[in-house]
Amino acid sequence: MTRVAVQSNESSAPVVYGPRARMQPLVALRALKRLIDDPQQTEQVFVVIRALAGNSVGAGLARFKSLPLGQRVLANRENLLDSLLDQKRLSEYPQGSLADAYLGFIRAGNITADGLVEASEQTSAAGEEVFESADHKLYSDRLRDQHDLWHTLVGYDRDELGEVCLLAFTYAQTRNRGIGAMALVGSIKLSEFYGRQVFSAVWRAYRDGKRADWLPGQDWRALLAQPIDTVREQLGIRPPVQYQALRQPEVATA
Repeated sequence: MTRVAVQSNESSAPVVYGPRARMQPLVALRALKRLIDDPQQTEQVFVVIRALAGNSVGAGLARFKSLPLGQRVLANRENLLDSLLDQKRLSEYPQGSLADAYLGFIRAGNITADGLVEASEQTSAAGEEVFESADHKLYSDRLRDQHDLWHTLVGYDRDELGEVCLLAFTYAQTRNRGIGAMALVGSIKLSEFYGRQVFSAVWRAYRDGKRADWLPGQDWRALLAQPIDTVREQLGIRPPVQYQALRQPEVATA
């Protein structure tokens, strides 16, 4: 097995990604409490996601391996992050391409593709992560590194509502119960500001994720060169109209 040790104060068993994966609800509940008490502890989001992941990563990897793209990526140990960090190369793609839109997204937010790497490695649900194979780790890392690409493609911004909607979309795509739990908790929290309409927006995001093609299995390096509208059409991505409507100031219930 491939082991990646991450220091933590938790005393429960390591988080395992693979056929031996088990959910750790108590770890998730403790992390949720810490996050509710102090929303600035954003690393707790990763604790929840890992603790409730179960075998979602293993199931996703099996599906990925069944695709020619997945077989190529795993055989060649292709790292998507390298392509996303090369802003000079991204800036050379045509205007209106997915790469152009992605570059605009990360520059507007003053973020980089490796931001989630640092955040995710700051914590673990249980002292260390155990990947049953190098393929499990590569696939898990690839999922993490696609996050801002999905933001760009699906049309959810980095505001709280956009993050919660993308979590719901991602849950539909990955079946990771930890991601679903964070979408539900986020919806409840945001309903204090947006009212019950937030649940409709998040539910729409989930349904859009179910309807769209499977994004973890896409050849993102090839898609970066294509017009973003063409990519959306090819992958069945619908405009996030309910999210966009809720972002209008007059909709909020303050």
